[in-house]
Amino acid sequence: MKVFIDILTPKQLMLFTKLSERLRKDGHEVFEATREYKEVIQLLKLKRIKAKIVGKHGGETLPSKLKASAERTLELASIMAELRPDVAVSFSSPETSRVAFGLKIPHVSLNDSPHAEAVARLSVPLATVLLTSKVIPKTVWIKFGIPANKIVQYNALDAWAWLKDFKPDEEILTQLNLEKSKPIVVFRTEESFASYLLGKIPKTPVLLPLIKSLTKSDVDFQAVVMPRYETQTALLKEKLEGRVTVCESTVDGPSLLSYTSIFVGAGGTMTSEAALLGVPAISSYPDKPSLIEKFLIKKGLVVRETNMKKVEAMILKMLRNIESVQMRQREKAQKLTSSFEDPIDLLVKTIEKLPG
Repeated sequence: MKVFIDILTPKQLMLFTKLSERLRKDGHEVFEATREYKEVIQLLKLKRIKAKIVGKHGGETLPSKLKASAERTLELASIMAELRPDVAVSFSSPETSRVAFGLKIPHVSLNDSPHAEAVARLSVPLATVLLTSKVIPKTVWIKFGIPANKIVQYNALDAWAWLKDFKPDEEILTQLNLEKSKPIVVFRTEESFASYLLGKIPKTPVLLPLIKSLTKSDVDFQAVVMPRYETQTALLKEKLEGRVTVCESTVDGPSLLSYTSIFVGAGGTMTSEAALLGVPAISSYPDKPSLIEKFLIKKGLVVRETNMKKVEAMILKMLRNIESVQMRQREKAQKLTSSFEDPIDLLVKTIEKLPG
């Protein structure tokens, strides 16, 4: 089979890299596309993966998002019409959804983010098959216009696809000038340009006051901040004045998390990664918790708190007893993931069942 895969975010790159490896091993031809988006392009280079750049990220305004999506749809239409893949795969890419539907190409769509309502409304109804975690009930997806018999669920979270057999690279410590023997606290900023958060959050990263306050404490630890956009990076570097490590380019996130003592996230993917790796995780996501986050909170793998003073108190308390805190988290994570299946197995089976 000839399989077209659209990769739009770092998470999708991690997931679809595993899928591409499996498909090629099974003898299938794989064509990968992406868009001009700093984090993804840097991660592709880091992992030495080649993908055709088609279009660009739409930025932070609705008009620019609409225009970028329309232009990318036209470009993809030409590429896919010439390529004629047997199957298209995406993480509910609106552009791939529209083009695959228009060209009558079967489309396997993945999604674990019904809170990204605009994307779901534009893509889910057009999917040939929708793959999603069992954590998300089918009824949540049906309201977007897809029948229940087109929804396939797996017993896992998406991040398990690339964490299942993951082996960390200690080089990340050298790269960021970190000491393995001293506690590391990692902060991940929010997805400030996402359509579902536009107008809901301030321009200044929500974690900035927390980080500034923590660096003044008498507890000895190393702080690493992972921004998403250049504007966040510039502001954090200016305000934090060299007191923390601000990542200026994309790094190997799972490897960094493997050496992390505490993780504080204002997004979704790295919070899930940290939780499944057994890293004490605090979510300060600046909107209602997602279904995935609620699940992890229920399992005791994530603590949700948006009051930065309370988050600071939590971190300082954990740092003073970090070894026992980490041990408990690892045990909880291992208990949960022991029953997980590999999402890639089900994804490959689903693709190979389609006519092609």
